[in-house]
Amino acid sequence: MPQQQMTVLEILNRTKVFFEKKGIPDARLDAEYIISYGLKMKNRMDLYLNFEKPLTPAELDVLRTMVARRATREPLQHIIGDTSFRGFIIKCDRRALIPRPETESLVDMAAESLKGIENPFIVEIGTGTGAISISCAKEIAGAKVLATDISEDALALARTNAEANGLGENPDAAGSAAPSASSTGSPTSSGTLQFAQGDLLDAVTTDVIANAVGTSADSGTLPKIDCLIANLPYIPDGEKDKLQPEVAKYDPALALFGGADGLDLVRKLLKQTEGRLKPGASILLEIGSEQGEMLKDEAANYPWLDITGIHKDFCNNVRFVSYKAK
Repeated sequence: MPQQQMTVLEILNRTKVFFEKKGIPDARLDAEYIISYGLKMKNRMDLYLNFEKPLTPAELDVLRTMVARRATREPLQHIIGDTSFRGFIIKCDRRALIPRPETESLVDMAAESLKGIENPFIVEIGTGTGAISISCAKEIAGAKVLATDISEDALALARTNAEANGLGENPDAAGSAAPSASSTGSPTSSGTLQFAQGDLLDAVTTDVIANAVGTSADSGTLPKIDCLIANLPYIPDGEKDKLQPEVAKYDPALALFGGADGLDLVRKLLKQTEGRLKPGASILLEIGSEQGEMLKDEAANYPWLDITGIHKDFCNNVRFVSYKAK
């Protein structure tokens, strides 16, 4: 007598229980995402329309492989291959941190700080997957966005994501993504995006700025920065053992740890900003939940800046700090 085929609902329930035993957070949700992706459904809601669908041996083999990967605590986004950030599809792998939903607020903060400024010059330091810069270029009208990272691998991933989201590269611009119209809108209204490799603001040279704004380096009219954004490594070195396996095993250490109290790179960047920003320009930084008051106490170390706020994310956790150039 032929063996009865397992249904979608049965494999979903078994996967949920298996994930719970492995200590995976959101076991049911992860199971839904993996099964819907593995079965090539349009979205996980299609699972509920196909609970009684019997699975073929080939389909079960695909799902078993994906479930086994997640059981080792490999991030869901690596298994599926991408994530959504403000509605933009961002490819994810070991080359950069997976962009978190909480980080999306940095784009809203940037847009708010740039109201009334035409063709603002935005610089993101430590772009990783490129998610923040891509969102700024696509959402902030006329923005000239420059994204930097010290990691060549991360920049390669960011360029891939920029291309996939309609921000193409110019092969004549020394490997940088050239100013170009996004996939919607006209060249005068849509943002542009370029990339540069280097350590913090050291990457933002005269030539790089000229490429980003589309002018000559010797024109004498190169703009200063209107908005500086950074989500730098801010986890204290001593907290390595407290991290979830998804982070500790699969995110690059270069993008995680920021010294004894997590703020080494933040302080270094703030020191570099003297003379680099337009008066009134904003600095928007993602930080750890315990670091806002620390930076507030150190504000006098940067007399060319005013600290303008310590901000919470949508989970009501301290997540960002903002400054304004004098």
